[in-house]
Amino acid sequence: MPSLEHSVLGQQQLAAIDLGSNSFHLVVARLVDGHIQTLEKRGEKVQLAAGLDKQRRISEAAQGRALACLERFAQRIRGLEAHQITILGTNTLRSASNAKAFIEQANGILGFPIEVISGIEEARLVYLGVAHTLADDIGRRLVIDIGGGSTEFVIGERFEPVELESLHMGCVTYTDRFFPQGKITQASFERAIAAAKQEILRIKGPYQKLGWQNVVGSSGTIRAANRVLTGYGLSQNNITWDGLKRLQQMMVDWGDVTQLNLQGVKDERQKVFAAGVAILIGVFETLDLQEMTYSDGALREGALYDLIGRAKHEDVRERTVRAMQARFKVDKEQAVRVRNTALALFEQVKQSWSIDGAEYKNGLRWSAELFEVGLGIAHSQFHKHGAYLVGHADMPGFSLPTQAALAVMIRHHRRKLHIDSYDIFSEQEKVKWIRLTMLLRLAVLLHQGRGIEAVAIPTFSIDQQRIHLSFPANWLHQHPMTSMDLELETSFLHAAGYELVFH
Repeated sequence: MPSLEHSVLGQQQLAAIDLGSNSFHLVVARLVDGHIQTLEKRGEKVQLAAGLDKQRRISEAAQGRALACLERFAQRIRGLEAHQITILGTNTLRSASNAKAFIEQANGILGFPIEVISGIEEARLVYLGVAHTLADDIGRRLVIDIGGGSTEFVIGERFEPVELESLHMGCVTYTDRFFPQGKITQASFERAIAAAKQEILRIKGPYQKLGWQNVVGSSGTIRAANRVLTGYGLSQNNITWDGLKRLQQMMVDWGDVTQLNLQGVKDERQKVFAAGVAILIGVFETLDLQEMTYSDGALREGALYDLIGRAKHEDVRERTVRAMQARFKVDKEQAVRVRNTALALFEQVKQSWSIDGAEYKNGLRWSAELFEVGLGIAHSQFHKHGAYLVGHADMPGFSLPTQAALAVMIRHHRRKLHIDSYDIFSEQEKVKWIRLTMLLRLAVLLHQGRGIEAVAIPTFSIDQQRIHLSFPANWLHQHPMTSMDLELETSFLHAAGYELVFH
């Protein structure tokens, strides 16, 4: 199979799908002279967030719209390989109580896994997409992206974000909250603006302290606002506060979203546009903005550049792991020893255990490099501290499911192996991540001496739930502590339904 780097150099297609709270987007592109050349863009207003009930469940109707859209997207990405595509879920799939069941259906339709990302990771990718569409100027820029369920704020310089935040306000959720039944009044508009301002106050101080030289907006709401303001002569080239307030009055005069007929705004966006404008006004007033320019770059473009970066050994996930090791004073030499042994065991069983995918190898490698991160908190129960840190930290480049997988492995790299902790995975995936955890456990166990002497890599074989380890002749006799630790491990694995045999 060709690497992604080879594919990119050969100008093969890449694709990104953004499963937003308001719209689903597909972009297909190729890399030409270091820049993405877009081949095709598709977007559909699915309004997943509008389908959330009081129990935070996505309604059957909303799921039906979403899955029908993905059926169409699936046709376009058919024939691509896993290293050529990235599929990202955002705010609604982060928060919906039945997101797991929906994602399993969607994965089956698409043929590729959906990665649900945190708000901070969403902000990072938005900034990356925007930065690649702008001049490579020196100085800080503030990037704002109003989505269906969340709004991202990023201060960055050139291609690097400096400050990232994702706030819980979006054009779909604010439509339901402030413009029910489609009625647009001055009072409802002001309530929506006030709510947005209250939310943005959380970041006003640190953001204004950092400062910025220019302001850029991205995605549908800001694109539509830019078109309307310039099209109706409410502002010249950029978005301004005065233009937005005049636009607000126009919509109040119409009084109902069914009466809106704004040129430059697609029909399906008209119903959520008032809420988006209210949020935008709140942004301008709270952060004292004068004007904002619009950029075509957004989350999906950022996802494509991130995909290309991984192929060119510029994977932000590797930088994230190194940063966490440094922050919590991880013994890097021990991490390398455990990683190398875990991967050596992995190579022996990856086919028979059906764990030969890149995501499994990476998961094992990263968990080995971070398994002692909890020691930076305390030695007692450090596996639990480490699991909490990895599960809850902002980890640029990582999806939430990947963080959860790393956290559960780190939590169970020693002591008892609680099988029910793996219920976060589907039944098929659950078995694989338990097996990967067992490889990590054995690697950690073999390196208890922390490099004092060489460790023998055992021959590893399996027979259903039975694990066989074969060491060189007399090696265990010469290493009685390791032999004792393996005896204890036998009891831990037995309680989890596995049998460990070693000789």
